[in-house]
Amino acid sequence: MNFLKKLTKSNSKDDLMLALDIGTEWVKVILYRIDDENKQGIIIGQGQVRQKLGSMTSGAVSDIKGVIETCREAIAQAKAQAKVQNVKKVIMGIAGELVKGTTTTVHYERANPEIRIDLPELRNILQKVQWKAFDRIKKQLAWETGQETIDVRLINAAIVSVKIDGYRITNPMGFQGRDVSISIFNAYAPMIHLGALQRIADELGLDVSAIAAEPYAIAQSIGVYGEPDFGAIIIDIGGGTTDVAVVRNGGLEGTVMFALGGRAFTKRLARAFGVSFQEAEQIKIKYATEGIQADWAVKIDKIFKEDCAVWMSGLEIAFESFRNQDALPSRILLCGGGSGLPIIRKTLLNGNWKDDLPISNILQVSYLQPRDIVNMIDETKQLVTPQSIAAMGLGSLAVNMQFDDDEVVNDVLRKAVKIIQD
Repeated sequence: MNFLKKLTKSNSKDDLMLALDIGTEWVKVILYRIDDENKQGIIIGQGQVRQKLGSMTSGAVSDIKGVIETCREAIAQAKAQAKVQNVKKVIMGIAGELVKGTTTTVHYERANPEIRIDLPELRNILQKVQWKAFDRIKKQLAWETGQETIDVRLINAAIVSVKIDGYRITNPMGFQGRDVSISIFNAYAPMIHLGALQRIADELGLDVSAIAAEPYAIAQSIGVYGEPDFGAIIIDIGGGTTDVAVVRNGGLEGTVMFALGGRAFTKRLARAFGVSFQEAEQIKIKYATEGIQADWAVKIDKIFKEDCAVWMSGLEIAFESFRNQDALPSRILLCGGGSGLPIIRKTLLNGNWKDDLPISNILQVSYLQPRDIVNMIDETKQLVTPQSIAAMGLGSLAVNMQFDDDEVVNDVLRKAVKIIQD
């Protein structure tokens, strides 16, 4: 099963596509048409339906039938708003603790530096990087799960940087030099999770154009991504998981996910106030949107204090994955439904948690907004919160895949990936 298909260019400006974000708490979908001339996705419909309790566990599907029903309802909402009936293509997001993203760098010394790099040599270099990365991630997952034979698949791959004799370039083809350094970001997911998503798409009658790790999709969709001086820690707080992506020097260095999100805070409120989960969720939403009295907000801050400390512990563990690298970026970008909790931003800005981490500058904490996502134009005017970022990021990724400029290099990368997938 190839999860890294190349999207074919459409001959129609009205070519329609769905981006489907299946979260622990919500299913969110956007329906957009691809504008070939401007290389954009024009969003003409959107849908959002709450998941049934028990349908998802820590970002992974646990009740396929229940998720299919919720997805069907969300897609119907988007179709009704867009006034269309037939949409077949979809890009789907995937998250969860066992979805891993890492950047692998291979340093390669050429025997004949005066000879220009050609296609066979480039193919050989990229294959070396991919096999090294695949071997490392399988060992990591085997250690984490205790299963030596866990079936893991590569779902996303992108070249982060290429250097020849210390000089950064975009395409090594035709260059001379001795020392070649190539860094590639790869995202992997267990086959059991991918199979569940494929089953959902099949039942919905959809053709899966791609399955993407959501932190990767979000990172690459930001307008300044790829600029050499751009660095940020992107934190997507969903209902059941928190996804962390670190971008440094314009490239995605890695992603880490842990199973703690907004649903834990809702459960805490339900216990504290002796109310149902649904009632607690409404209280939490009012607290997050400042629709609650000040004295109640203070009370809820105290209730959330312990859970926030646990969440911060998970975040610090996630940051450990990047400890051996250079200083972490001091800019934090929040998104996802859980990011709206005021105590989250307060705790991050407090800064006490970063004392043992390589963060030297003053922290800046802000929210990603729909306007920050490139290549996606929202004609519905309804995508106005950080909760919409993941679905829009998936749409942006699909557009970027369709209008890929680095055709030769990325085609070689796709072939190297297919060898590993097969």
